[in-house]
Amino acid sequence: MDAFLAAVRLVFDPYVLWVITASAAFGMFVGAMPGLTATMATALLVPVTFFMEPVPALGAIVAATAMAIFAGDIPAALLRIPGTPASAAYTDESYAMSKKGQLDLNLGVNLVFSVMGGLIGVAILILCAPALAEVAINFSSFEYFWLALLGLTCAVFMTTDMPLKGVTSLLLGLAINCIGIDPAAGYPRFTFGGVELLQGISFIPAMIGMFALSELLRGMVSIDARGAMIAQQIGNIFTGVFDVFKRYWFNFLRGSTIGVLIGALPGAGADIAAWISFAVSKRFSKQPEKFGTGHVEGIVDATSANNSAVGAAWIPALVFGIPGDSITAIVIGVLYMKGMNPGPTVFLQNPQFIYAVFIIFILANLLMLPLGWAAIKGGKQLLRVPRNILLPVILIFCVVGSYAMTNSAYGIIIMLVMGLIGWLMEQHGFPIAPAILGLVLGEMLEQNFMTSMIKADGAFIMFFERPIAAALGVTTLLIWSAMLWRSVKGKPTSLSGVAPVP
Repeated sequence: MDAFLAAVRLVFDPYVLWVITASAAFGMFVGAMPGLTATMATALLVPVTFFMEPVPALGAIVAATAMAIFAGDIPAALLRIPGTPASAAYTDESYAMSKKGQLDLNLGVNLVFSVMGGLIGVAILILCAPALAEVAINFSSFEYFWLALLGLTCAVFMTTDMPLKGVTSLLLGLAINCIGIDPAAGYPRFTFGGVELLQGISFIPAMIGMFALSELLRGMVSIDARGAMIAQQIGNIFTGVFDVFKRYWFNFLRGSTIGVLIGALPGAGADIAAWISFAVSKRFSKQPEKFGTGHVEGIVDATSANNSAVGAAWIPALVFGIPGDSITAIVIGVLYMKGMNPGPTVFLQNPQFIYAVFIIFILANLLMLPLGWAAIKGGKQLLRVPRNILLPVILIFCVVGSYAMTNSAYGIIIMLVMGLIGWLMEQHGFPIAPAILGLVLGEMLEQNFMTSMIKADGAFIMFFERPIAAALGVTTLLIWSAMLWRSVKGKPTSLSGVAPVP
């Protein structure tokens, strides 16, 4: 209790509250800009934290991170351009919903369920950090291989209306991910003698290209100079949100749970949590045919998952000093810089700082409601800007974001090439989302497969010897078997996408 009261005094200092608010506004801005990720927002704050005490330094990072993950939903809904990778999973669904005239409901659901999902993640972080971290620490390369493979299976669930094209798109993403250095042999692959390609295809510029640039190309060939959504009036974004919660409260709980479980795994993070949650939502929905037409159900699942994963990612970071994602990798550096060595001892040596982190997480998620509302009101003014002015401005942000990820023109070239590929894919009916999923999980899949094969000395049976790995492996194989069985029976999920004629 003494440590908790000390944490309250530390957090509710006027200076600390000012730092949290300013960092939250900064995170909201960065997250809403296409190409500027939550990781970038965190990294940009690190030099500023050099001059701060531990509590305001941690407060700045927590607040900026929480805001940036939500803010990525705003350009996804307005322009079909995810502000952060965590929003990529449901960008198409969100944009389709906005085009149906449900922009206010779309943004309101994103905001409210982001806040609630974030609070669920914080609650689990507070109550179950040691227990969840103990489970996460038991994951080896075998478990991560099956987890990545299970995540890739989501591509089939996301494209049940055209599974063959979905799998083709997924394989394209995995193939692009193979460019660079072989993680096992250290041998260059598909580099064609180019030095830049040795580092592989950077995911952020590729995502910006396939989502943002392809959308810009589509907008440039559009006759309508102001866009289809300009006519929508700015209304109350909270209208109808409670009805959505009454109908999809179970989806919210399921998405938040998936987000916590995935976020607690080292190296997973909010991006993977959103993909898996969205796929699970479509798989078990009573109306799967509505997905892709602007259905709010999948958005509820995914936006709850990626925000709950933010808090859960701190579990392995605080308890074991193992980063849960790229953001907490930066956080661990800040903790060491402030003399707070992450690990089990931090709960004994600096309990007031741990409680302060918990309180700041709660404040940041509550602060997301008014700041998110203001960001949405400001962002919706973009729809009033003529498209011939808006598109070049967005292109500038895309170029800046792509350059910042590689600090060279190489990132811009990736964006341009992947943007052209994305545009051609959509022109011929191939979905982009599975290709992005392949880029997200491809490296994780390959590295853990090669590591596991080396450990097993080529004996594939060892992939099933550990209990958690066996459970994940059997689940994945059962899903594949079910999909093959349904395709043989001629149901809508057959590989051709069309039931055979009797």
